[in-house]
Amino acid sequence: MRRRRAQVREVLPDPIYNSKVITKFINALMLDGKKSVATKIMYGAINLIDSRGEEKGIDVFNAAIENVKPVMEVKSRRVGGATYQVPVEVRPVRQQALAIRWIIAFARKRSERTMIERLANELMDAANSRGAAFKKKEDTYKMAEANKAFAHYRW
Repeated sequence: MRRRRAQVREVLPDPIYNSKVITKFINALMLDGKKSVATKIMYGAINLIDSRGEEKGIDVFNAAIENVKPVMEVKSRRVGGATYQVPVEVRPVRQQALAIRWIIAFARKRSERTMIERLANELMDAANSRGAAFKKKEDTYKMAEANKAFAHYRW
């Protein structure tokens, strides 16, 4: 048995868009404690989306996060020597965390020259229901669907 639940620390909303999601995104994007670099990348990506014209950068960002949030995922559960992939619903806090993590991970793997371009393009792809992060969500859901038979092992 574990000791206690981890305390949830509230983050301050970011100064420009007054959004806690952007603050969380910047914190996840940050490497080696370099927050100013992460902030420049984030706002640079939003401004780049803005300059392309179609939609506002912040709207694209919010749409991307919403599109990548997974509804179901699988958890490994050991039952009598066999390991089953049991489908479970994803809590809203974890949905957001996974969406942020996936977008950043797949943006880093892209081949554009600067991180600002990579992040902007990954956000635009995710907002338009395509790209690697969106595919990851789809694959996660398909995996949960395929293992529906083991749903009764939920705990």
